[in-house]
Amino acid sequence: MNRREFLAATAALAAITGSAGGWARAAAQQALSEDALLDFKPLGNVTLVHLTDIHAQLMPVYFREPSINLGVGKVAGLPPHVTGADFLKLYNIEPGSPHAYALTYEDFAALARTYGRMGGLDRIATVVKRIRAERQDRMLFLDGGDTWQGSYTALKTKGQDMVDAMNLLKPDAMTGHWEFTYGTDRVKEIVDGLPFAFLGGNIFDAEWDEPAFDAYKMFEKGGVKIAVIGQAFPYTPIANPRWLIPEWSFGVREEEVAKNVVAARADGAQLVVFLSHNGFDVDRALAARVEGIDVILTGHTHDALPEPVKVGKTLLIATGSHGKFVSRLDLDVQGGEVKDFRHRLIPIFSDVISPDEEVAKQIGASRAPFEAELKRELATTDTLLYRRGNFNGTFDDLICQALLEVREADIALSPGFRWGTSVLPGDKITVEDVHNACAMTYPAAYRSAMTGKTLKDIMEDVADNLFNKDPYYQQGGDMVRVGGMGYAIDPNAEIGSRISGMTLLKTGEAIDPAKEYTVAGWASVNEGTEGPPIWEVVEDYLKRHPTVRLEENRSVKVAG
Repeated sequence: MNRREFLAATAALAAITGSAGGWARAAAQQALSEDALLDFKPLGNVTLVHLTDIHAQLMPVYFREPSINLGVGKVAGLPPHVTGADFLKLYNIEPGSPHAYALTYEDFAALARTYGRMGGLDRIATVVKRIRAERQDRMLFLDGGDTWQGSYTALKTKGQDMVDAMNLLKPDAMTGHWEFTYGTDRVKEIVDGLPFAFLGGNIFDAEWDEPAFDAYKMFEKGGVKIAVIGQAFPYTPIANPRWLIPEWSFGVREEEVAKNVVAARADGAQLVVFLSHNGFDVDRALAARVEGIDVILTGHTHDALPEPVKVGKTLLIATGSHGKFVSRLDLDVQGGEVKDFRHRLIPIFSDVISPDEEVAKQIGASRAPFEAELKRELATTDTLLYRRGNFNGTFDDLICQALLEVREADIALSPGFRWGTSVLPGDKITVEDVHNACAMTYPAAYRSAMTGKTLKDIMEDVADNLFNKDPYYQQGGDMVRVGGMGYAIDPNAEIGSRISGMTLLKTGEAIDPAKEYTVAGWASVNEGTEGPPIWEVVEDYLKRHPTVRLEENRSVKVAG
């Protein structure tokens, strides 16, 4: 019996009641099947289908959700800042169920063996095409960005593998973030050839201070005039290299958002949809400050929520990342207002949902020239490798160990990226796995001298990007990962006072602000950074350590 047969025969979806609303009630006590996952009672005259943060994952993946996702200030303890057992309790999800596996880190490795990989663009295509066939002229399919970057094949083709496959799914519009790391010329080349809209109302020409992309596009679906306003990641030139896109400036630009909402309403929009890559907490704050937005399809922070969060009259939809989920939102729009809605976060279990033949063929063609290298085995891991988490992840622990040893450093820094797939204990680590964690256009692994004061300043700056109580100053990544050094952090303190207890692990000595240390890292946003690409450093390390066995990382102490 294969996994598909096993799941169809034995895996029942947990009955969801109480606070979980309608998320899985329709599928309660049914076999885990494609029909059960897509079972949905249509509502109203408009259907929005949302995909975001797929990070160039054409194939099904393992992706462990974070064990720690802290919120600060007014949002502390509110979704999406709830994880693990607390998340299961909040949404009344049965531990060990398919949805518990999909949405939390609880028993991840064991449940992954049972329920298999998730995602795969050919499976997503099946879902999108089924909904489109059902709703016909009532559906909009919207891509929230971070689509073209994050894999070996995307890097080698400069995103073309994703463009070719996504075009077959026929999105109506998209926005972006990591797309811009391919540089101005490549972004313009792709956007000019897209058969759908690329929207970014917050992107301006840096010289002329005027919009560089269309802010919104009007659609008519189900007899309803719909404005889709696009919002690219506001801090792209800060979180990523400015020198790759010097012609464009970004920002939250709240006043511009409000102006675009007014303009769209004046154009006759009866429904305003904000296709955003702001990050959840930024969008939650914006929803409270800008009137007239009916739905925010939020992205960037990789949050997956089984129910909308409502701020005033605005619905916030969070669809997760890496192709694990697709959101469906049916709306009853009458007289320019949303009278009712029905929502489903659809988990893409790759052994349950059938692949779409057209998209599968395209994916196969895109990957064929690279297949041998993608499958090349580098080592075996005895440790579950994952990235997500506010303070550390084992994949970055591995990268830091590689930087310390191969680059002969005292301290290693690995950026707190939220993209990157997981590798289960006992599995081989392949070239594809490594590139899923580091495939990018500025991969140089630098080696330089830094004072203890410089290190603390770096740590404080990153911590403020993550834990500033004003969401508009949050950049949505996780804390920089550190190897060779321990520290304490108080997320609720003010900038300059969050980081303490910095200690060099190999000696146990306190970090001296005046002393220089050899620091190795990668993904510097500074132009001209020199060093081998990070994947070469990791491969060199794995040659020396063909079995990866990582101790639990206890070097970060979190106040509270």
